[in-house]
Amino acid sequence: MSSKSGVNVLRYSALGLGIFYGVYHQRSISAAQKAAHAQEEYKHKEELINKAKAAYAKQKAPAASSTAVSLEDIASPNFDLEAYLQALMQKA
Repeated sequence: MSSKSGVNVLRYSALGLGIFYGVYHQRSISAAQKAAHAQEEYKHKEELINKAKAAYAKQKAPAASSTAVSLEDIASPNFDLEAYLQALMQKA
């Protein structure tokens, strides 16, 4: 009868260890999946931020270039002497 008890102890010990290993392995897999999901979410947010920055820069760029510098009107407050001289050098 003692050999039957020893076999049962081994069986239940193996069962307990198997359950413990399964729980441990499942937790490690879940943690890896959560980390991968968090990384994907971070990259997605980063892409959205970059797109928003590009759209904002695109929106603000025409406003900055709309104040065109007049090369003929010397009396204009927006007159740029350097740009005027460079234009003259290119024409010559």
